[in-house]
Amino acid sequence: MAQSEPSLSTLQRWMQSVITHPAGVTAGIDSEAARNEIDVAAEEIEQVITRSRALDSIGRLQVYGNAYYARLLDCLSAEFPTLRHAAGEEAFGAFCFGYLQQHPSTTYTLTQLGAKFPQYLAETRPARVSADGQPDWMDFLIEVARLERLYSEVFDGPGEEKLPLLSAERLTAIPRESWPLVRLTTVDSLRLVEFRFPVHEYITSVKKGESPSPPDPAPTRLAINRRDYIVRRRSLPPLPFELLRSLRDGLPLGEAIERAVRHADCDPDDLPAQLRGWFKALTTNGYFLAASLRDHLGDPEC
Repeated sequence: MAQSEPSLSTLQRWMQSVITHPAGVTAGIDSEAARNEIDVAAEEIEQVITRSRALDSIGRLQVYGNAYYARLLDCLSAEFPTLRHAAGEEAFGAFCFGYLQQHPSTTYTLTQLGAKFPQYLAETRPARVSADGQPDWMDFLIEVARLERLYSEVFDGPGEEKLPLLSAERLTAIPRESWPLVRLTTVDSLRLVEFRFPVHEYITSVKKGESPSPPDPAPTRLAINRRDYIVRRRSLPPLPFELLRSLRDGLPLGEAIERAVRHADCDPDDLPAQLRGWFKALTTNGYFLAASLRDHLGDPEC
């Protein structure tokens, strides 16, 4: 190690590299990032960090390293409380430990710490015992993690609290002959997601302090958005879900209805009444910002 005393900023960067290393402080001391700041080996660590009466230099650094990872575990527990409840403390802790080894925190904000947690669970899941393709316990846990992460992203993402939303009255005022060409702009916070379990009901039950049994598989379609700074979710049947997805993808209303009808099993005689009801519900839930009519003259506001 160089004989000159390191500056405070150098020492801070070195210590950050050491105590945040996923393999522990000893590996952190020997890491390239740390040695670029202070070139000292683990056996020479007392040149940088002195021992105390109770602990040697490595032990003193481990106190900070353990506190750092305890904080990360607290953050994951706070973001995925239902996953922790469903998996149990021991399994959840093992999930988190493995995740942090592969995906250590790399940003100043911890809001992104759990961004890849559902993906990690899916990539490292055990092989399915059943060969029939039916979703199993691990699939359920992964879907719980996906939805809890999605709730976090919608809460922290853009919202429409200060924007005027499209009302049902304004939508129905559009001339009937213009409807096939109308395009509806969905709100930025809208997320449309499908699950194989009703995980939203399970999460709600756990939040209420209940101890629900894991649900049986059931196709689940959710529309999630943020209104008045509250994340809201709504379970949708196939028809309105496909309709909303087509509109979000930018299809004009006529094409969106045709695509939704192809994907959803509905009685053609009941379709007009169903569409009126669902458009009222979708606008009431704040899923649309505006309606526009695109033709050969341009894209004027309706």
